[in-house]
Amino acid sequence: MLMNTPDETLAEAALSGDRASFSVLIGRHYDRIFGLAFRLTGSRADAEDLAQDICAALPVKLRHWRAEARFTTWLYRVVVNAAHDLRRRQATRARAADGWGDWEIARQHHMAEEAEALDWLGAAMARLTPELRDTVALVLGEELTQAEAGRVLGISEGTVAWRMAQVKRQLKAIAAEEAT
Repeated sequence: MLMNTPDETLAEAALSGDRASFSVLIGRHYDRIFGLAFRLTGSRADAEDLAQDICAALPVKLRHWRAEARFTTWLYRVVVNAAHDLRRRQATRARAADGWGDWEIARQHHMAEEAEALDWLGAAMARLTPELRDTVALVLGEELTQAEAGRVLGISEGTVAWRMAQVKRQLKAIAAEEAT
């Protein structure tokens, strides 16, 4: 029954709190909202966000609909205004970010270098024996003293020291091997 109801009648009912009418309106016009948002923003992600934001805010925005024009005309205006607001927010963020651009580039570069180093270390550690990995995990990862690591592993402190020296030698050898 509601499917054949004109948009304007559905909007009036939705304005009065009729959830079924509101649901029909959203179902009927979501693709239109998304499509226009996509054409205005040029970005699928922005259009999806905009369409969801508009649909979430539509119950409140309906209070401003005066039924002087077709519902779709009013809805187009809502989408256009939302897209303009998004552009203004993005421009404000871009202006604010201008001063941080070099800093952010350096920060991203540093993070990428750290990630690469961690990846290398993880791969190199995988090449160590389980006993050496266990020792490194306790001494460096958990920051235990060599004596504490020895107690956990059931070995002497001297053996822990020997294993850590062995780890350093093997990691240097792996690095040298990869450098050639």
